[in-house]
Amino acid sequence: MGRGKSKEPLPKKNTPRHSEHNAKGTAQNPFAPGGPKADLLARMKAAAEAKKKA
Repeated sequence: MGRGKSKEPLPKKNTPRHSEHNAKGTAQNPFAPGGPKADLLARMKAAAEAKKKA
């Protein structure tokens, strides 16, 4: 039996089948996604300096 006979709609494209239980910003994982790239680069440079001194 085809979709037309059962009146089943086509699934939306590029959407997940379900939401993750621990997605960012939910009650289980309230932390927001990472900040801007400049913050990341600053942390990476600080880590490199600390490793270089040690």
